[in-house]
Amino acid sequence: MRPNTQDYQSLFLNDTPLLDVRAPVEFAQGAFPGAVNVPLMTDDERHQVGLQYKQRGQESAIRLGHQLVCGETKAARIARWAEFARKHPDGYLYCFRGGLRSQISQQWLNEAGIEYPRILGGYKAMRAFLLESLEQTIAHSSFLLVAGFTGCGKTEVIHDIDATVDLEKLAHHRGSSFGKHATDQPVQIDFDNRLAIALLRLHARGIKHIALEDESRLIGRCALPISLRDIMLKSPVVWLEEPTETRVERILHDYVEDLGNQFNSLHGSIDGFDAFSQRLLESLQNLYKRLGGERHARLDAAMREALAAQKATGSIDLHREWIRPLLTEYYDPMYEHQRESKAERVVFSGDRQSVTQYLKSTGY
Repeated sequence: MRPNTQDYQSLFLNDTPLLDVRAPVEFAQGAFPGAVNVPLMTDDERHQVGLQYKQRGQESAIRLGHQLVCGETKAARIARWAEFARKHPDGYLYCFRGGLRSQISQQWLNEAGIEYPRILGGYKAMRAFLLESLEQTIAHSSFLLVAGFTGCGKTEVIHDIDATVDLEKLAHHRGSSFGKHATDQPVQIDFDNRLAIALLRLHARGIKHIALEDESRLIGRCALPISLRDIMLKSPVVWLEEPTETRVERILHDYVEDLGNQFNSLHGSIDGFDAFSQRLLESLQNLYKRLGGERHARLDAAMREALAAQKATGSIDLHREWIRPLLTEYYDPMYEHQRESKAERVVFSGDRQSVTQYLKSTGY
């Protein structure tokens, strides 16, 4: 049998399959990328056992647990663990602290003829390792920011280089008022874990000079670590410049075509289009105070006209009529101010191709 482990770094560097036997509510509050939740107990069963533990102690709680998870219920859970173990012979199982639940799961699997190792210390120790690793890797890295006006292709530049972390991908958000995807963002703990692992893997490859897309403190609802944000505010910048019409087309693709397809895939063409339309209008409404009443009304009318045409004919052409003024009247002045404030830190500027070449030539 492979031994139990507490080599957390190897687990994360090797993308080891992880069998999480915590209750669903615990998993939802925070998990690791790729971990599969096959709980020993349901949320209700865990709640009952917890009450029993507080009232009558550990032995009584364990007895209740065995009463709640027995017979066909127990057999079904063992079968699911066994399926995971056969599919992932190099994996490990764990519970919250690496204690009773993972020991019982391991024992039941063993009785079913499957020897499967567990992670000592469990989720709590793994999470503590990642938090410490996150601060260490941030402190021992230098960062360069890819900045530019909305729609200039910053994310595409990030995808074209190696020494980078795609913060927006980790946060599952495009980083603007219109940046929500059709599916939800990860919870903050999951974002922290993903970021910690991404930086850990770069450092394991000897990469400590890292390019990041310039982001605010929040990417949607996911907050950057304060230590990282503080460094980013002082880091050198490359400024990406693209023509307005190129940016309009990129926004049209990302925030209309791609987002619409996401909603259609989730809900079907009819309900999906309604949900997509609602999302666009809500995103614009969220900017009401910043846009002002007159400008919001004008852009809202243009957006509604574009959505009506898209629904009737399938054409997305009219969306350019609200995207263009939103860029030139709202986003561009805001980013122009940011560029002026960062002028002393800008080490290179140019179009997407020249910025990408610069980054690659300087080791990114």
